[in-house]
Amino acid sequence: MAEIDPTDHALATIASILENPEPVLVVRETETEMVVAGEREHIAADEQPIVDEHPVVEEQPLVPEHTDADGYSKVGPGPMVAIRLKWTVHRGDDGQYYVHETIGEQSAPVISGPMTSEAAVHFVDAQEHEAHRRFEELRSEIAGRSSLADYERKGEA
Repeated sequence: MAEIDPTDHALATIASILENPEPVLVVRETETEMVVAGEREHIAADEQPIVDEHPVVEEQPLVPEHTDADGYSKVGPGPMVAIRLKWTVHRGDDGQYYVHETIGEQSAPVISGPMTSEAAVHFVDAQEHEAHRRFEELRSEIAGRSSLADYERKGEA
């Protein structure tokens, strides 16, 4: 019996997420529309709760300022914790900084370094950005294959 490739399981999980999207709430001046799997549900204007048109939002930076690189951490995208990447900056005994990269919660880290604190933070940010880019690329590819499979199943190919 052949072993199951964990990549196939991850791709199947991602595909199921894309096939069953979360409901989207669309608000207009006269009505509210709930869109779930292509079906629309209307709510009359008098049934809608009154919402303050100009809410006050406390201004905060998008990314909290990090004074020391030690402990700086980012987590990559993914539907399952077991395959999610994480990068954490640690200060070594020599005063230099090292980046520990792990996959899941129980893996042994791959250590990059030594580097300065700024270089370590930049390295973590670059790795996280690249992981998100690759994840979105994979998700687009899966969505394209899913829509092509639907097209072929309907006999339109």
